[in-house]
Order: sequence, then structure tokens, then C-alpha cells
Amino acid sequence: METTTDKKQQPARLSTARSRELGEELRRVRHRARMSSGFVAEALGWSLGKLSKLETGSRGTSTWEIGTLLGRCGADKPTRDRILAIASEPDTGSLMRVHNQSPDSVLAVLLHEQAARTITTYEPLTVPSLVQTEDYARALTGNELAVTSRMSRQESVRRVNRPDTVVYIHEAALRIAVGGPKVTRDQLLHLTIMCGWPRMSPRVIPMSTESTTALRHPATLLTFAAPTKPLAYTETDTATVLHDDPQAVTTYEIKMRHLARRALPTAQSRDIFARWADAYDQETR
Repeated sequence: METTTDKKQQPARLSTARSRELGEELRRVRHRARMSSGFVAEALGWSLGKLSKLETGSRGTSTWEIGTLLGRCGADKPTRDRILAIASEPDTGSLMRVHNQSPDSVLAVLLHEQAARTITTYEPLTVPSLVQTEDYARALTGNELAVTSRMSRQESVRRVNRPDTVVYIHEAALRIAVGGPKVTRDQLLHLTIMCGWPRMSPRVIPMSTESTTALRHPATLLTFAAPTKPLAYTETDTATVLHDDPQAVTTYEIKMRHLARRALPTAQSRDIFARWADAYDQETR
């Protein structure tokens, strides 16, 4: 049976970062309840297409219907409150997600990194999260749960059809011994090896590069297969801010072009990683 909402003509629309996050939250609730999409759609009087599009973020519905769906799947109150807050949020092209246990568990980031065609990321003072070793991440965060989440996040990106990934690392980050010489040496050896990986390009921005505002803040830019729009995000100490508003994304695209002009090629970067790894190795003897 179709609802009145279903009978109305639903205009085609592009998904957004917020609608895809909402859809993934709903899909996970249904999976945790061990209910098939056909069963849930029939129980709610929806078409299967309506539920499918809602879970992929390509259509919307009322908060009342989302609440009904959550109730049918037996979602607990904290889950209902979180998802209904997302559903009620205006789709402005920017969203902020407060870190619960670690930035690596922010669903909007995980979902989009897994779907990305390309990932370009930059950190000025640390090695970026996506290429950290376990010991480096542990020394940096001091949080075992965060380390586990970070390693899981890396694994989900390193799939067979992994995205083309460019990692910009300021040379200042190589000069900071996170966790001591041994941990930092192993991290730099890991980066040296990664320079030979397919579809992975770690690139150093040398200390000698001219100062620019593009070097000040960390940032990540994701692109996807059409028609999904690019997405940019950056982390603060307590939250991750995501943007798919075209004007905001353009700012990040300009930033990444500035970094590309200043970064060394991967081959030269590999030599710098190896040289710094050797320097830290000398300190461990």
C-alpha cells in the first residue's frame, strides 16, 4: 500500500552530505534490527523504492515518518534523538558533527571516504590520520578506542577500488618526534614504503616553502563519481565541520591547488621521509 506522500509526485533531487548521512543512519538501524527492506516497507505501507531512496539519501520525507520508521525498527531513545536531530537540521551545505569518542567515528566522514573517488588531505604539524601507524596514532591520541577506530577507518579506505589519495605533509610534522624517536622512525619508514603504493601519493611541503595562508589549517577534500558533489571537511579539537556548499568547496579546491604547487613530487618526498627516518634511527641506537 502506498501512502499519500508516495502518491504525490516526488521531484528528482541530488543527494547531499546530510541526506546521505541520514540515510546511512536509517539503514544501520534497520540492519541492527535484522529487518529486510521489503519487510519494513510493507509494515509502514511504503513502496520499496521510497525506503531505498531514503536510505541512499536521494529523497526526503517528514520527521514524523522517520520517527515511525525508527519506532518500527525498535531504535533506542538516544539513537532516535540523534537521527531525528539530523532529520530536522536545515540542509545549508555545511554541517558540524561533535566528536563522541574520536573524530574517526564520525559517520559522515566514514561514509564519504568509503565512497570517494579521490581524497586529498593536508596536515601542518602531524602526519595525517589516514596514513598514521598504529603506534604513532596511539602516541598522538593516548586513546586506545581512538586508535582502533583510526585503523578501522584506514582499512575501509584501502579497499581494492581504493580512491586516488594525495597526502600533503608539511616538513615541520617530520621534525616533531611523536612518541619518541622509534615511533617516529617507524612512521617515516611507513611513509617511505607508501610512496611506492599504487594510487597513493604522500608529498612533503618543504620547510623552505614560502609562507601562505593555505599552510595554516588542516583540510581534506573528497570527490565522487557524478552526480555527487565534492565534499570538504576539517577537524577541530572537538568537532568535524563538513561542507558540500559549492562556494565553500571552491575555497578548499583553491587551497589544494596552492599546496600542490608547493609540495615536492612523490619520489623526492620518499627521499626526505627516508632521510628523516635514518636520523631518528640514529637516536635509537
